[in-house]
Amino acid sequence: MNRVLLRVARFQEIPGLVHGFGTRRFGLADLRRLAARRGAAVVLLDQVHSRIVRLVRTAPAEGRTGDGLATRSRGLILAVKTADCLPILLADGQGRAVAAVHAGWRGTALGVAGRAVAVLRGRFGLNPAGFWAALGPSIGPSCYEVGADVRRRFAGTASGEKFFHPKRGRPEKFLFDLAASNAAQLEAAGVPRARILRVGGCTHCRPDLHSWRRDGDSRRRLYSFIGLV
Repeated sequence: MNRVLLRVARFQEIPGLVHGFGTRRFGLADLRRLAARRGAAVVLLDQVHSRIVRLVRTAPAEGRTGDGLATRSRGLILAVKTADCLPILLADGQGRAVAAVHAGWRGTALGVAGRAVAVLRGRFGLNPAGFWAALGPSIGPSCYEVGADVRRRFAGTASGEKFFHPKRGRPEKFLFDLAASNAAQLEAAGVPRARILRVGGCTHCRPDLHSWRRDGDSRRRLYSFIGLV
């Protein structure tokens, strides 16, 4: 594939919404140029594998930590960086608010996706039944090997242990379905299953996507973004 951006057809029907999941060919400079063409500012966080979702009204100063961004302000493009972790883009179907989430296994265990839905619902009074969620490229369930310690962190959660499957020939190792775990979390938070969309496939398998586990390069990231302009 040679596409620069992966997009969601349903999102393109929402007035004023811009979004995309970047491939290797789309970097931070490209994102900033895209934002500038629309008279918008890019908002990024220092990601720390948390459940922190920041509500933003204007482009903040650099250095804020967290793993989710939410806004109803126009002129802001919310972005997250990934290279095997799961990017999640959330949009109210009427274009009243959006959110972008970075979900690795730690953030997933802490409930970061559900927290983003709660912020959109609680701060803006929106019904999650009207949200759309797009789950972007991430490491897939046949490639994401984790230890029993990771599985234990999910005990009793909405994104629970059922998404871990024993790795044949590897005692105490499991294959984890990161995307399905987050989809279950979003559904538990009120987003209808039919409105949770999967985009882009496995970062470990697709050569046009960055994968930390495959490449071992901590400098390279995929940029996923959403905003109202």
